[in-house]
Amino acid sequence: MTRSSVSARRSPRTPADHDASIQSEELHWHELPDAFLSEQGTVHLKAPLDADLSELQRQLRRGRYRHPFVFDDGETLRLHFNLRYVQSAMSIADPDALQLMYTQKMMAFLLLLPDPRHIVIVGLGGGSLTKFCYQQLPRARITTIEINQQIIGFGELFQVPPPNSRMRILHADAADYFADTRERVDVVLLDGCDRHGVVPALCEAGFYRHLRKRLRPGGVLAVNLIGHAHNAAQLQAMIAEEFGNPVMTLDVSDGGNRIVFAINEAQPSPDWPAIGRHAAELAQRHGLEFPAYARGLQRSYQRQAPKRP
Repeated sequence: MTRSSVSARRSPRTPADHDASIQSEELHWHELPDAFLSEQGTVHLKAPLDADLSELQRQLRRGRYRHPFVFDDGETLRLHFNLRYVQSAMSIADPDALQLMYTQKMMAFLLLLPDPRHIVIVGLGGGSLTKFCYQQLPRARITTIEINQQIIGFGELFQVPPPNSRMRILHADAADYFADTRERVDVVLLDGCDRHGVVPALCEAGFYRHLRKRLRPGGVLAVNLIGHAHNAAQLQAMIAEEFGNPVMTLDVSDGGNRIVFAINEAQPSPDWPAIGRHAAELAQRHGLEFPAYARGLQRSYQRQAPKRP
């Protein structure tokens, strides 16, 4: 999730979990034109067949619509939870590319663990990270956890591949998954956000304690932090405390995000010369700015690592 450039009156705070009543009804695709006034395009959303489309359009314009929706401007599909944030974006011409900078920077985990075999992604969104990891890392198994069934239902719009032996999507609560699973994981990409930022269930120390137990030694956690700066700083400090070693960060200037990386049972210091050499190869293979990511991670580590006497 990243901040949206679309402006609208802010809606009052509402509970983070979606309205249960809509889950009990059969939902159908609806299209609404010109919902944002300032942009030309179409909104795709799911609602009961007999829904009042004029009322839905009014709710969208006023920022009071409480369910996920997709804005289509003919070139890009954008998944929204509200008008303030873009949850995910997809180029219609290149549906597997990572459009948002924060998703590109989350892939910097490859500098720290180049050949993961099992990646767990928390938060499907428009499927950007799921599709990219599935296409670009053919040796890896991808498990995506999404709590909102409506988001999973949007997968067809965003061209998310159907589940298969390498890729599965679980309708589940990530906190329950890490508390209950016995699977071992190489990488966790945590992008679990609601309309206000990181969801509260993913801001608890116990969640990261369970998550760390499922990471293999040397496994990597990458967290997309967005929301109030004070809350993000507290969560970053909590992650560092639970992992017991310095975390590394990459800031995302165009969205207000910060990506936090933690290594399970890390060595005294990453091998930065080797990481720098590997960055160029990763950039050529995946088309992302890995040399810049490597420099940013090293600077961050050196700022936070304890000084030797």
